[in-house]
Amino acid sequence: MVYAANNSVQGAKKEEGGFDGDAPTAILIEASSGSVLFEKNPDELRAPSSMMKLMTAEVVFNAVKRGEIKLTDEYRVSENAWRKGGAPAGGSTMFAAIHSKISVDDLLHGAIIQSGNDACMVLAEAMAGNERTFAETMTKRARELGLTQSTFANSNGLPDPGNRMTVRELAKLALHIIRTYPDFYKLFGEREFTWNKIRQQNRNPLLTSLEGADGLKTGYTKEGGYGMVASAVQNGMRLIVAVNGLDDPDDRASEAKKMLEWGFRNFEARTLFAPQQPVGYAKVFGGDSRSVKLASPEPIKVMVQKHGGDKLIARIVYNGPVRAPVESGQRVGIVRVWRGRNIAMEAPVYAAEPVGQGSTMRRAIDGMSELVIGMFRAGAEKL
Repeated sequence: MVYAANNSVQGAKKEEGGFDGDAPTAILIEASSGSVLFEKNPDELRAPSSMMKLMTAEVVFNAVKRGEIKLTDEYRVSENAWRKGGAPAGGSTMFAAIHSKISVDDLLHGAIIQSGNDACMVLAEAMAGNERTFAETMTKRARELGLTQSTFANSNGLPDPGNRMTVRELAKLALHIIRTYPDFYKLFGEREFTWNKIRQQNRNPLLTSLEGADGLKTGYTKEGGYGMVASAVQNGMRLIVAVNGLDDPDDRASEAKKMLEWGFRNFEARTLFAPQQPVGYAKVFGGDSRSVKLASPEPIKVMVQKHGGDKLIARIVYNGPVRAPVESGQRVGIVRVWRGRNIAMEAPVYAAEPVGQGSTMRRAIDGMSELVIGMFRAGAEKL
């Protein structure tokens, strides 16, 4: 059974009006807390186009981190990768020469900076045997990262009905890459890359037009429209924006830039709960205590508007009652914070104290209570 307990966190009176974006789907988050500052149709599945190269890159980053491949490994450019992703295809390419060998490091540069479809295909074919199998690995890896809706049918985002992502999951993936692979993340901020004697500029226009911008990826297909995942740091605060479905590349850039500037201008971090401060309580089944205090070892923070106030509602969500014994530090559930109708942030909460097993009588009483509740639920369902 899922339980939820409410805590109202009231700030100053909220000013109406906020940000009014033109993108069909958009989200803006703060990286440290994961707070959502703005969202519009964030869970609508759309073609992610070249933005899904973030998932391709993550699979490669993870393989390098685990020691399964090395940056110095060299992969051969197949005729398939050259013909469908290289110069003959007419799309974004690193101009890899057919049958040449290219290191993983250079292929990552080509995929990230030049958005090379050929680079992605060479990586996919070498690592998985073929692109379809690699795409299955991408979807599996997405589930491991908590991306529950994303699906992939190829490595580069070229049109396929199987390529689908939401802006929420694009932003979540970007945040994961920033946190997990700081050295690899630097690739997204490199301004240019030369391969096969052809120099190409990074396709992210915000790198030269917004202070602190250092990544991530643009994308376009006729089906998906123009999209972008971008991140920037100002005054020690990192924001991540994802937009998709726009009709014009200039609109894509201006929309992402406006949203980031609005976030930097209007929000600041506020601590809701200090480290180890009691957040709430969870019911315990069969314990020497009927409940356990919950807290977090890290401060639980949320972004709030500087000039005005957000009414925030915090709820503890967990599967319960929690069965005894309960160890101190055991993860019990999450605290979920709403800003209006939108989820602003989530953070895990842990048992702040141990709870031992109760007496035989205590466990029998709790068991009987759960049985009665279960019978009541079954009867209610029949009704």
